[in-house]
Amino acid sequence: MIPKYRIASAGFLLLFCATSGFSQATEDKQQEFAAHIQKADGYLREKKPALAIPEFQAAVAIDPDNVDAQANLGVLLFFQGKPADSIPHFRAALKGQPGLAKIQGLLGMAESRTLDFANARKDMEGAFPALQDLRFQTQLGLELVGLYTQSGDLEKAAGVIAQLRQAAPDNPEVLYAAYRTYSDLAGESMLALSLAAPESAQMHQLLAHEDTRQGNTNGAIAQYRKAIAIDPHLPGVHFELAELLHTSSDETAKKEAEQEYHAALLEDPQNEKSIFRLAEIDAQKGNTEQAYKEYTKAVELQPGDADAKLGLAKTLIQMNQSDKALSLLEDTVKLEPTNATAHYRLATLYRKMGRTEDANREVELYKKFKDMKDKLRALYKELQVQPKEIRADEQDAQ
Repeated sequence: MIPKYRIASAGFLLLFCATSGFSQATEDKQQEFAAHIQKADGYLREKKPALAIPEFQAAVAIDPDNVDAQANLGVLLFFQGKPADSIPHFRAALKGQPGLAKIQGLLGMAESRTLDFANARKDMEGAFPALQDLRFQTQLGLELVGLYTQSGDLEKAAGVIAQLRQAAPDNPEVLYAAYRTYSDLAGESMLALSLAAPESAQMHQLLAHEDTRQGNTNGAIAQYRKAIAIDPHLPGVHFELAELLHTSSDETAKKEAEQEYHAALLEDPQNEKSIFRLAEIDAQKGNTEQAYKEYTKAVELQPGDADAKLGLAKTLIQMNQSDKALSLLEDTVKLEPTNATAHYRLATLYRKMGRTEDANREVELYKKFKDMKDKLRALYKELQVQPKEIRADEQDAQ
């Protein structure tokens, strides 16, 4: 279950300035209303919200149709820990002026805290896409994810998470919620597959993924082989097996990896990742011309692949074509700014060209990201996982 998240009150106090008309109130009532609003405003300026509440309550008793007063009273009650008391005031404000996204969002939160989950979900869903305040949109989105998760609607939770990650990609709460949601969704899918087709090639492919995630490489390889035995044309299976075999220090396994990359290409001649891996293998063997052709094709198929551009650049340097390599390396660090190897290679070229200042900058970036990757590598080693971003930088910078 995704936990509820903290919400900050400062951005909501004095949402409105309480200047709208006073219904059919008499002039004396208007003056009395204005006096209460003025007192409430003064207490808020003094950061005494508890004292402002009775003044707003008196104001809405005089003019219950005043949207601003109702909204401010609802906000104050909500942040004073009285969600049930805030609800009628939020609803009154929205009745008078539909479309107040923040008020609708707070209403949804208040309803959630009073266990009215159906209305909470409806109001949060209505408010979420209309919010302009990133901070509150993030907080509301996380609460909505919590509601979806509690009800088992993981697909909708994942949809909100995708929007939150786009809006706040570095927010730790969003990233953790994404981890929890995607993990739950993966678990649900695994259970569904195991019930629907326990002996299928896809089930063995899934088990291979699980073994890989847990660091059981031999078990994963065995599962991939079972999957291939059942269905040799299973999408992605040859490349995934090749990736595991490729990491082995055993030469027999490495040769088998090469065969699996070729098998993947037989299934899909445009499989850019397999072409890239074969280019790496040929480069290691010293087959420079073949590696150049394969790297070139990989870049043509996927111009956004930083690793392919780096590989092609390194090959061009070996072929004494540093001028062509330069633009590729510059593209690489734009695509993947944390790639330490690319920064090192770029620094070397800049120095040869006499661009000392640029070279020094790239050396500093190389040191910074190499140190960062070394720390991450140690952490991921404990977790027995090795993300692509870490593995890629294990290439010799020389």
